[in-house]
Amino acid sequence: MVQHDPAGHLIDPSGLAQLNERSRDIFRQIVENYLATGEPVGSRNVSRLITLPLSPASVRNVMSDLEQLGLIYAPHTSAGRLPTELGLRFFVDALMQMGELSEAERQSIEAQLASVNKGQTVEAALDEAMHRLSGLTRTAAVVLTGKTNVRLKHIEFVRLEPEQALAVLVAEDGQVENRVLSLPRDTPASALVEASNFLNARIRGRTLAEVRLELEAALEAARSELDQLTQKVVTAGIASWSGGEERHLIVRGHANLLEDLHAMEDLERVRLLFDDLETKRGVIDLLGRAERAEGVRIFIGSENKLFSLSGSSTIIAPYRDGGGHIVGVLGVIGPTRLNYARVIPMVDYAARVVGQMLGN
Repeated sequence: MVQHDPAGHLIDPSGLAQLNERSRDIFRQIVENYLATGEPVGSRNVSRLITLPLSPASVRNVMSDLEQLGLIYAPHTSAGRLPTELGLRFFVDALMQMGELSEAERQSIEAQLASVNKGQTVEAALDEAMHRLSGLTRTAAVVLTGKTNVRLKHIEFVRLEPEQALAVLVAEDGQVENRVLSLPRDTPASALVEASNFLNARIRGRTLAEVRLELEAALEAARSELDQLTQKVVTAGIASWSGGEERHLIVRGHANLLEDLHAMEDLERVRLLFDDLETKRGVIDLLGRAERAEGVRIFIGSENKLFSLSGSSTIIAPYRDGGGHIVGVLGVIGPTRLNYARVIPMVDYAARVVGQMLGN
């Protein structure tokens, strides 16, 4: 995919692998200064920070090359440079040394989640855990949980009216959901029975999300066996169940995003981020993208369309139940100037501890 830097120049990703040690050192200092201060840094200051002895003029030449690659840019008329989103991605993927959580940080996360054993609901424990994660990372913490982790047991269709039926779906934990379906005119009772049999042979022990993923392929393979009316009943029945929609989103720590604002544009960025967080459907869709991931996922700036205007980064990881099934996603949302080396392992550890809690 063709990429552009903030000035609109074409970026050549193949050049990133060609950076020598000197260029990487200078680039690392620019990024680390940005992550620490949020301010652009000039060649004179960089020349004092790097390990190799270089004059400010030599540093400027390297910075010019980095700018041509789309890794850094000059904000406004400043003589200093900041990393671009591409630069941050390159830093996170190729140069960053991942930090390790301190024992105190591990215990802080574990202690908050241990409260679930004192009679709290899982949702209440997750709520408090997000408060703690938000405080540790100085970001807004988010968690997405819901009923999609419920494993299904049985479905049945019951005729109500000539063009209506009741879909009764029973979960393994005893939950029952009833939904009224519209039927094509003249749907025979045999189509309802056949649709029930078709689904019951495939849903037991699976979540609704898993069933939906496999249903299309299963229907395609069975088209010669099922008539069109039965196919329509099958599709309407699984689509009617609300387990995929009733997802619970928790966002905590909005106030942390108001800290360390440098200028009016920072305030506008946070305002836009608050607006995005209010759009819960968009946040749920974003977090849902991590549910098939094996570990932490990182979206920097415009890599995530939802938060592209606010220039925010999102670090998220799925968490699992005692059976190893992914049942939710948690993470943090903040400015692109995050301490990635510290926050990434923190989100990863929090997701693992939540999984252990659910397993217990």
